[in-house]
Amino acid sequence: MAVNHLCQWQYLRFQLSHPSASACRYLSPSRSKSSTSSTAKVNCSAAPSSSPMDSHNEGRKKFMEFPYASGPVRQLMVDLVSTVENTLDSQLLPCTLPPDVQYYENQNGTAQASLQIRSGLKSSLIDFILGSWVHSELPTGAALNITSLSAYLNSSTDAPNLLIELIQSSPTSLVLILDLPPRKDLVLHPDYLHTFYESTRLDEYRQMLEKVPEVRPYFSSSLYLRCVVSPSAIMVRVDTETETGAGESTRLDYIITNHVHPVAKQVIGIWLNQCACGGRHLGESDKAYLEKRDGLIKNKTIEIDLGSSFPRLFGPQVASRVLGEIQKVFTA
Repeated sequence: MAVNHLCQWQYLRFQLSHPSASACRYLSPSRSKSSTSSTAKVNCSAAPSSSPMDSHNEGRKKFMEFPYASGPVRQLMVDLVSTVENTLDSQLLPCTLPPDVQYYENQNGTAQASLQIRSGLKSSLIDFILGSWVHSELPTGAALNITSLSAYLNSSTDAPNLLIELIQSSPTSLVLILDLPPRKDLVLHPDYLHTFYESTRLDEYRQMLEKVPEVRPYFSSSLYLRCVVSPSAIMVRVDTETETGAGESTRLDYIITNHVHPVAKQVIGIWLNQCACGGRHLGESDKAYLEKRDGLIKNKTIEIDLGSSFPRLFGPQVASRVLGEIQKVFTA
């Protein structure tokens, strides 16, 4: 999750500064066919209420709308979020963020965002699940839309976390980051590399996407980001040539629906089966190491990225409020 936000806000900062069900078991779909019709279960109260559950439902409804995302991106994110939540629902608490953190915008209305964080029960392996979308009007007149889903496991297991992010600043271009970031040194622990990356054949999904002619590797300008993702991380940029008229599907839409969506669904399935539901349990000495490492990554996110990007985008007051709530989750 921290890696997720580091990438998201590092990319956003560049754009702004350069204006030119109950059981823990998931049944994975086949490689050749992906379900894109999953819908989220939203149960919103008809009458105004300030109860925690109503706040959760209202905030989740706003989040699941993905109002600025393209149709294929919206379908992808609804499918992925629903898959994760439906599989892990019995292990997750409702989102307890204040309403003005679950949805917020800047003073002049040029940037809006939605944030959902659901912590895991103490008896589960889940630390928290975080989903967000950000929409920002750029000085060039274009708009930047970022949708993301990440999941952090707690120190009871050393299994990798989950990260998916889609960054779009034009109808013909998309950056995709999809990874299971490791939580142990892969050189010192070759069994970890084998268990979570080689035996699951994760690198095949990166290879599948890179066979699409319009797909190229994406290299983040953040060296920190590059060193915390896995060797099988999917970090690609999709660039297509032409736009189409209103209501017409684009080549980018086709690639998202027929290539990105199936790959993302498979990777999510691997994470649910092998990490969230099948992760290894650890002894106390290993837990202490993981707590320290996870804490360092979370602190780095606040220190080197969110702390500068949030105030520039949303103003100091909104940024302080949102960052304060994120910090509470990071340090809980």
